[in-house]
Amino acid sequence: MYDRPHTVDALFTDLYQLTMAQAYFESGQSGDATFSMFFRNFPQSRSYYVFCGLETALEYLENLSFGEREAAALERLGIFSPAFLDCLTNIRFTGDVRAMREGEVFFPAEPVLEVSGPIIECQLAETFLLNCVNLESMLMTKAARTVGAAQGKSVVDFAARRTHGTDAAMKFARAAYIAGFSGTSNVSAAVALDIPAVGTMAHSFITSFDSEVEAFRAYARSFPDSTTLLVDTYDTLTGVRVAIDLAREMVESGHSMRAIRLDSGDIGRLAQRARQMLDDAGLSEVRIMASGGLDEYAIDRLVRDGAPIDGFGVGTRVGTSADAPYTDFVYKLVEYDGKPVGKLSEDKATLPGRKQVFRTFDERGIMIRDSVQMEELPADLPDDLPLLGAVMESGARISLTPSIDYVREFHAERIAALPDWLSAVNPAENYPVVISEQLNKLASDVAERARPAES
Repeated sequence: MYDRPHTVDALFTDLYQLTMAQAYFESGQSGDATFSMFFRNFPQSRSYYVFCGLETALEYLENLSFGEREAAALERLGIFSPAFLDCLTNIRFTGDVRAMREGEVFFPAEPVLEVSGPIIECQLAETFLLNCVNLESMLMTKAARTVGAAQGKSVVDFAARRTHGTDAAMKFARAAYIAGFSGTSNVSAAVALDIPAVGTMAHSFITSFDSEVEAFRAYARSFPDSTTLLVDTYDTLTGVRVAIDLAREMVESGHSMRAIRLDSGDIGRLAQRARQMLDDAGLSEVRIMASGGLDEYAIDRLVRDGAPIDGFGVGTRVGTSADAPYTDFVYKLVEYDGKPVGKLSEDKATLPGRKQVFRTFDERGIMIRDSVQMEELPADLPDDLPLLGAVMESGARISLTPSIDYVREFHAERIAALPDWLSAVNPAENYPVVISEQLNKLASDVAERARPAES
C-alpha cells in the first residue's frame, strides 16, 4: 500500500477562530471546553446520513501545530499581538475526542463527534473538522444510497473528473468503497487505499480508429481476458452486434469478453435489446454495464423496471452529491469550565452538556429509535447501544486505525439494520430520535440562568 506524506496546514482556519483565540488568551479564558458536532436538519431528500471523516479529523488533531512560518504569516496580517503569536507556536492539541464509528448511520440532533480540551485548542480546530466531516459524510451518504438502490448489483466510482477538486475525488473514492462500491477509476485512490482499480475505454479511443471493429479488436488484443467494450459511440445496437462478432472470435481463441457498456440513450430499453442479442448469440456470460449521468434515483428506476444491467458506473451526480451538495453540520460549545452552556437563538438553539446517543433494536436486530441524553446517565434500556466512544485521549489516538475493509464491513452491518422503509430512495417517514427528559431539563435550566444575565 502506498502511503502519502501527511501534512496539516494550521492556517486552514477561519480568521475569527484566531481572533477569538487571542481574546481568550488575553482575557485569561483558558478553561477546558467541550464542542459538539451535529446536524440541525437533513435536506428533504435524506432520511439518514452516514458518518465519515473521523480518520481525517484524528490525523489533523494529532498533527496540529503552529510553527515559526505560520506565526510569521499571521504577523504580516498586522492584527495579532506578539505575546499571542508566541503562545500560538507552543500549541498542540492535548484534548480528548469521543465519536461515532466511521460508517455509522445517524440522524438530526445526534452528536457524531465531541471534542474536549483547552478552549483555544478546540476552537482552532473547528473549521477543519467541520470541513472534513461535512464533505466525507455527505459523499458517503450519497454513495450508500446509490449502493442501496442497486440492490446487490455492482457500483463503481467514475467521479474523479467531476468532483470538486482532487482532494474531494480521493475522499469520495474512499467513502464510496466503504459504502460498498466495487472499485474506483481513480488510480491514485486505488493505489493509496489498496482498493480495486476499474476502467474500460472512452469514446475517444474508438473515434481514433478508422472503424469501431478495428478499435474493439485493438483493445481486446491488449486485454484479452478483461475486455469491456463501450458500444454507443455511433449506433448502440450496431455496436452491440460488432461486439458480439468479436466476442465469438475471442471464444475461438480461448478468451472471453467481460462486458459491454451502455453510456447514453434509453439505458433500460437498450439494455433489454442488448441482453436479448447477447443471449441469442450464446453469450449469456457477457455482462452489461451502464453509465452516463446515473445516481440512486435513476438506478432505482432501472432496477425496479427489471433492466438487465449487471453493474453501474456513477460519476458526476454521485461524486458531487448533486441533489444535496452541502450539509447542516454545526460545531457548538456545550460545556465550559465544567458548566453546561447552550445557545438560545431562535431556530438555532443548542442542547447543553456532553451527550451520548443510544440506539434501540428490535428482536431481529432492526433499528427502532435513537435517544440523545446526558453522557453520564445510563441507557433507558439495558440493551440500548451507545454510539459515541472514546477515540483520542490527551491528544493521542487510543487504538490503531482500522483497515478500510473493517470499516466497510461495519458499515454494511449498520445499513442492514435500517428498517426497509428508511432505506428507500424516497422514504415517507422520519426515523424517531428522542431527547431525554433529563437533557431537556438541563437545557431549560441553562436557559433560565442565561436569560437574567441577558436582561
